[in-house]
Amino acid sequence: MADENETYIDDSKPQELRVDDCALLVVDMLNDFLTDGGVMALPGAEVIYGPLAALIAASRAAGMPVIYLNDCHRAGKYDSEFDKRPDHCVEGTWGAQVVDELEPNPEDYVIRKRRFSGFYQTDLQLVLTELEVRRVIVTGVMTNICVRSTVHDAFFLGYDTVVPRDCVFGSSQREQDSSLWDISTCYGMVVDSAEILTLMPRRSPT
Repeated sequence: MADENETYIDDSKPQELRVDDCALLVVDMLNDFLTDGGVMALPGAEVIYGPLAALIAASRAAGMPVIYLNDCHRAGKYDSEFDKRPDHCVEGTWGAQVVDELEPNPEDYVIRKRRFSGFYQTDLQLVLTELEVRRVIVTGVMTNICVRSTVHDAFFLGYDTVVPRDCVFGSSQREQDSSLWDISTCYGMVVDSAEILTLMPRRSPT
């Protein structure tokens, strides 16, 4: 076992932050994870609503695709994810709905998923291919589970990946910090959302 005082060397190479050919992924901003009364509501997660709402609005204004990746499980059917976690985000229920503060617009994409990663056996990659997306900004909850799983798969599939630290929320501060460190050193970039906003182009009026 590694010494808890051991220092790990960060050998990651610096990357350039870019937002061209990019899509914004919004992971599991759902009532069951975020709202009082939700099956697995995260206390304090509302802190990311403001920065994330600003990023969503800027993405729409720039003509960047906004893609909601929503956990959704069949009602009354076995799902092996429920062997590990309480029944949650069941289709047709309040818990499976996006929180009111961040609800999708008609022009946004909404993709259901039954596993932690937004890529696993969904049509997310097909949508990104059709949109000619090469880079993804990954936001939402939880940093150490569904956000991280989606980031891993994005990296494995060859996408440049950016995670705004103020637009993701983990199950604890320890898991938040650990996951963001791993993402920044192995899978992509971790930045403040303000850095992304400064690069956002404005779509010319028609």
